[in-house]
Amino acid sequence: MVHVRRSFTVPRPLDAVIDYLADFTHAVDWDPGTRECARKDGVGAPAEGTTWHNVSEFRGRRTELEYRLDHRGEDRLTFVGTNDTATTTDDITLRPTPEGTEITYDADIQFHGLARLADPFLRGEFERLGDEITHTMPEAIESAVPRA
Repeated sequence: MVHVRRSFTVPRPLDAVIDYLADFTHAVDWDPGTRECARKDGVGAPAEGTTWHNVSEFRGRRTELEYRLDHRGEDRLTFVGTNDTATTTDDITLRPTPEGTEITYDADIQFHGLARLADPFLRGEFERLGDEITHTMPEAIESAVPRA
């Protein structure tokens, strides 16, 4: 399993940040690998059980995952994405600070079957994507979410 963890602060209020991040269609703006993301069911504010179809590109190859909002709390979101090759869990924890909102982004990628053999070779690439998200997610939030 690959685990990536990054923390950073955005100058926006927690409630607005969590509302923005809960809509996983916004992953096209903040996730460096996501190319397309469309909600599959429901309208209105995403709630636990809401699903999205995600198309990502990784090392030049396109992959499709079905994501589900597994947990939505006042200060935490958990998305689980699955396909035949992997299960990915994106756990986003938020904490109010005097500067705005501290975001801790944890991603776990568990490969299935023969894909598990690639795990050690892909770790560095996922670390690089984790580094990118410390820039792309704050930029997307600051562009989309108004100041308090």
